Amino acid sequence: MGQKDIYKYTTQLRNEYPFVKTLNSTACQQACERTWTAILKFYNNCKNNIRGLKGYPKYSKRTHSVEFKKSGWKLNRDTKRITFTDGKNIGELKLIGSRDLFYFQEWQIQRVRIIRRADGYFVQLILKLDVREITPQLEPSKKCVGLDMGLKYLYADSDNNVVEPPKYYRKAEKRLNKLNRRKSRKFKRGQKQSNNYINARRKYAKGHLKVSRQREEFAKRLALRLIQSNDLIAYEDLKVKNLVRNKKLAKSINDAGRSQLRKWIEYFGVKYDRLTIAVNPTYTSQECFNCGQLIKKSLSVRTHVCSCGYTEDRDTMAALNILKKATQGHWGSWSEDLNAWGDSTSILVGSNTCQGKFSQ
Repeated sequence: MGQKDIYKYTTQLRNEYPFVKTLNSTACQQACERTWTAILKFYNNCKNNIRGLKGYPKYSKRTHSVEFKKSGWKLNRDTKRITFTDGKNIGELKLIGSRDLFYFQEWQIQRVRIIRRADGYFVQLILKLDVREITPQLEPSKKCVGLDMGLKYLYADSDNNVVEPPKYYRKAEKRLNKLNRRKSRKFKRGQKQSNNYINARRKYAKGHLKVSRQREEFAKRLALRLIQSNDLIAYEDLKVKNLVRNKKLAKSINDAGRSQLRKWIEYFGVKYDRLTIAVNPTYTSQECFNCGQLIKKSLSVRTHVCSCGYTEDRDTMAALNILKKATQGHWGSWSEDLNAWGDSTSILVGSNTCQGKFSQ
């Protein structure tokens, strides 16, 4: 069975179920694409023998989004309104927000997505454009930094700076638990739920949504600040999925938002033409930055002390080692070494912003 077979099966379902027939055909195609992506992911996980659950595709009773391609909608940029023209009678919606709809051409809109969140409905416009062409490029800062993602800190960098995790979920946990208990008391098994239960469920969902947005916004601002301050950012290639297997630390690891931070660092790196390099974290906190000797330490040991006389904070030394691994073998002209870097760079020819960090 292939993707075309799923498209054909969807056509049969449209004829069989009238409520599907009134939906725009491109929205049905998008549902097929999601299904095919889930199937491929499941088979690839099985083929590659991924540990844990393989992600078997599950039937979804309720979906909180619908996506249209080039048809089924019409955008009026003058009045900031969008009209959906399929048989579901969604009609005309007023767009609330400060986005300038004249900033792009209408042909650039590839897809329109309606998403339901706990606090309302949102319209996403998926555009075809290169963000680098519309973004003013930054001046070279002639700086580079290595980031060590720790347990105590969100990260420690090679300049001996540390950033504490915001702990948004921990701060809101007491209130969220209270909302959850209130919701559970109103639940009636096997019966139609009351309006009080629906309102309690909505308040509980809004609480989690607020925490999620706070975490995302913090990661976004932090990543942008790092990109604006450095020409190169090296960070650990951490597998957060493996870290959260520790049941005692899983909540704190998820609350820190390390995956979001990496996502936004990589996004802003492409947008502002900065180098971002993921480094294998193996032995970065054990290997001496000065002499290279391997000194095994438990997590309780927070200071690296080597027989060569080098002493440094464990996390700072790990960040230095990460930066060293990322820049190893790339001395001289950075712009002439693009194949080795695997990315484009805006750093000046003949400059080496990291050389001073490694001179002992």
